Amino acid sequence: MKIIKYQDKYKNAFIQLNLAWIERFYRVEESDINMLEHIDDHIQNGAMVYFAVQDEAVLAACMIEPHGNGVWEICKLAAAGQYTGTGAGSAVFEACLSHAVENGAKKIVLVTGSILKPALHIYQKYGFKEIPLNRSEWPYERAELVFEKIIK
Repeated sequence: MKIIKYQDKYKNAFIQLNLAWIERFYRVEESDINMLEHIDDHIQNGAMVYFAVQDEAVLAACMIEPHGNGVWEICKLAAAGQYTGTGAGSAVFEACLSHAVENGAKKIVLVTGSILKPALHIYQKYGFKEIPLNRSEWPYERAELVFEKIIK
């Protein structure tokens, strides 16, 4: 398995992987469609996607995006079902964290749901702490939990 930065040839895999992941647990929201349909715009504005790839198959993908003032958001993390538990999700998550830190992150946040037990384990493993959910700041319908990590 190798971890690689966003490449256009994996764009459709990123979209399909995330749609499948979201649909497995929730319903796809308008904000998901907007982000996935305009991934290139997000990349041009400082976001980055990392892929775990083995033999040209995408095992997992994670996206991180800057929000200004040193705040970055992990906004997409998905693993192909058959690769859950292989470490691919952790590997792309770690790559996103490193990318944000290298680009001046002071705080990294993520919004999630309690049903995503494997993902919650990853967040806690990397030192994220739960904070109160502010619906006006994080309007995702499926959002139940917000986690943050302060970068020293």
